This record gives sequence, structure tokens and C-alpha cells, in this order.
Amino acid sequence: MNEELLSGTGELVRKMPSSLASERALLGSVLIDPASLTEVLGTISADDFYVQEHKQIFLAMRELFDASQEIDPVTLIDMLVHKGVYEKSGGEDYIRSLLEATPSAMNIADYARIVKEESTRRRVISVCQEISDMTYGEQEGVAHILDYAQAQFNEIAQGRDSRSFQHIRDVLRNVFANLHLLAEDKDAARGTPTGFSGVDRLLVGMGDSDLIILGARPGMGKTSFALNIATNVAMAQKKSVCVFSLEMSAEQLVNRLLSSEALVSSYALRSGTLTPEDWKKLAAASMRLADTNLYIDDTSGITVTAMKAKLRRVENLGFVVIDYMGLMESEARYDNRALEVGQISRGLKLMAKELRVPILCCAQLSRGTEGRNDKRPQLSDLRESGSIEQDADVVMFLYRDEYYKTGANTSPEAQEENVAEVIIQKNRHGSPGTVKMHWNGTYTKFITIDTDHDEPQ
Repeated sequence: MNEELLSGTGELVRKMPSSLASERALLGSVLIDPASLTEVLGTISADDFYVQEHKQIFLAMRELFDASQEIDPVTLIDMLVHKGVYEKSGGEDYIRSLLEATPSAMNIADYARIVKEESTRRRVISVCQEISDMTYGEQEGVAHILDYAQAQFNEIAQGRDSRSFQHIRDVLRNVFANLHLLAEDKDAARGTPTGFSGVDRLLVGMGDSDLIILGARPGMGKTSFALNIATNVAMAQKKSVCVFSLEMSAEQLVNRLLSSEALVSSYALRSGTLTPEDWKKLAAASMRLADTNLYIDDTSGITVTAMKAKLRRVENLGFVVIDYMGLMESEARYDNRALEVGQISRGLKLMAKELRVPILCCAQLSRGTEGRNDKRPQLSDLRESGSIEQDADVVMFLYRDEYYKTGANTSPEAQEENVAEVIIQKNRHGSPGTVKMHWNGTYTKFITIDTDHDEPQ
């Protein structure tokens, strides 16, 4: 409810949104049936009540519940007196009126929903007023104000997303439905395919809500591999794919996509030395790429909160690529970079779970690989934070032996012969293993090797 009132000066003032009837009915429901409080404790808090008396009463009910004591007018009044807020709660007559005015506790969940909705409206108004004051004050930079606004609104949105317990029979029903679907169609109930058969055999596709870390030393091809997967998903799944490029511009990224899709030399694209045949292949590849829902954001130093705000606006979101984690910024500032990276990786995992899409995030590896005889990456090589390994559902590394034999700047002829290893060292849903692939540096493209002996461990 939103009313307009006259202030003492005769000005029209808007009353903050609230539903006093719903607040009273909710409290009355708890007095009628104390067990009904368990239905709403995960949904609302005392701060969601507009009337101060109602806040005090709800807090007292919570304390009685936490102490495993009965909740009735007598025990409630005693708790309010003990807390020293009895006079602030309306007194005995008001408390008993809550009980008398509520016919039944059956609709307590509906009362709680209304109370929460009105509380959310008040929070939105408060944040808007705060942002307005910050903007008029001109003491804060515009970028900071926008980041703050996104963080505040995301916090409000997360507060509205409260899930209750699911009975195991309901979850079992969903699991068996997926099993039947998988039995009828082997691909139907799998995760999102990467487009590389060997990798998909080990991962069984990328699961919804999965955080997938792709680690490699600089120049090993991790950006190209991530883009190859993004293109495969965008073309095969007909879903929206979003790429956050923190290192390269959107134009540089699209040059790589064109090189891979058109099979035109990346050097020819950079230098402009294109043949008539190259132009034909580029035109055809451009049409195929333009027909996808592939989106690129090249904002530097972006935060998880800003990413989430942008992704929420994307329809039919199916897959997210981030290149790369080391260039992201956290919401807070830490003296220890490892703590900051840990906060970022945890935020990415929560974002994947909330949006229910797989997120592939590239990560740099430490120089530890350089000092070993076997330079294949290990989980301990993840740079700056062990939290990355903990938060990730899948950790896979890229390794090319040719990279160390000839250096990163190999000739096109040598790169076409390169064999790359996709080393899956952590797989929350299955076994680790290694998949061998061809790496064509001329076209910045990975190609599946036809083999039946991928190496699960």
C-alpha cells in the first residue's frame, strides 16, 4: 500500500509501502499456531516489518522459538518484559488483539510473502534515495556509483530468493525423470556439450551450475580453447553465450573467432594480407557467427557483481566464458591477493549456481611448471589461491609439449603438427583423465583427434 499524506508544511509526502494488516495477521497466526513460525523463518526477518511494535514482537517470538519455549500471549509478554521492550510492543491489549483478529494460521505463508514484498519495495526506495544523494553530491566517481548501485540491487534480489527444503520424494521424482530421459536419448539429459567428443566423454557435458576452471601458462592456447567451446555451444545449443574478455578487446576476440570458424590465418587477419578465397570464407563464417546469440563484454577489471547484473538481463542464457580470473576485481580490497582471488572464485561459483548455467573461467598458472622435468600442470600450480581448486567443479589444464621444445612462437607449419593435452585433474561428477587434441595455431583452433583411447585415470 502506498498512500500520499500532507506534511506539516502542506507538502504532499508519500508514505512508505507497507501492509499493516498482513503484518498483524502473520503475528496473530504464530500466536494461534506456534509451529507455523517454521514456515516463514527462512523467508522474513524482523527488519521486514514496517511497524516498530511488530518488529519487537517478532524478535521476541524468535527468541522463544530458539529457546524451544512455547509461544503464547503469556510467554510472549514475559519475554518482552525481560527484554525491556514491553512498552514499545503495544502492551497486552494490543498483543491479544493480534490473536483475536486472525481467523486462522493456514495462510501465514501468504501473509509473509506480502510482508516481504512491501519490505523489498522500501529497500528499493531507500537505495534509490541513497544513490540519488551520492550522485548529486558529486564526491563519488560515476563508475563507483554504478558499481555500488549494482551491488545493492543484487543484494536485494538475492534476499528475495529464499528456497525451502525439498522432500526427497520430489527430488527422486526429478532424478528418475532424468534417468528415463537419458535411457531414451543418451544426449538429452547430459550437460552442455563442449563440442569436443573426448572432453564430453569424461565430463558428460558441462553441468548446469558448474564452475569450470581452465588453467594454462601464457601462450598455451587457453583463450582459443575457451572461444572454441563458446562457439560450439552457441551454434549447437541455440542458447545465449556470454564472453567476458578482460584482456582483449571485442574486435581482437572476434578476429580469433573468425580465424577459427573460417579457417583463415590469424596472421592474415592481423596484417590484412587476405586472398580472394579468404574473403569468401570470412563472409560465410561471419554469417554463421552472426546467426548465433554470442555476446561479448570487454569491460576491464569487472567484478562478479557487475557480471551478474549483466547476465541477469540476458534471455535464454546457456553458457558463460570469463577470460581471465586474474584480471577481475573483487568487491572489497584485500592486502593479500590470495584472499581477493578466493573471494572472486567463491563469487563465481555462487553465480553459476544462482544462474544455473555452466561458467568456464580461464586462469593463469604459476611458474612452478617451468622448474619441473614433467611440465604438465598440477592443481598446486593454480596461481594465487587454493580456493580456486576448492570452489571449482571441474579443473582442466592445457599442455603442449611442443610449446616447451620450440617456444611459444612456433612457425605455422610446426604449430599445425602440435598435439595438445586437455588434462582434467578435478571432476566433481566423474573421473579425471587426459584427452589428446590437435592444436592448429594458424587458425587458433583445437580439433578432436579421432581415437578411442582417451585416458581416464
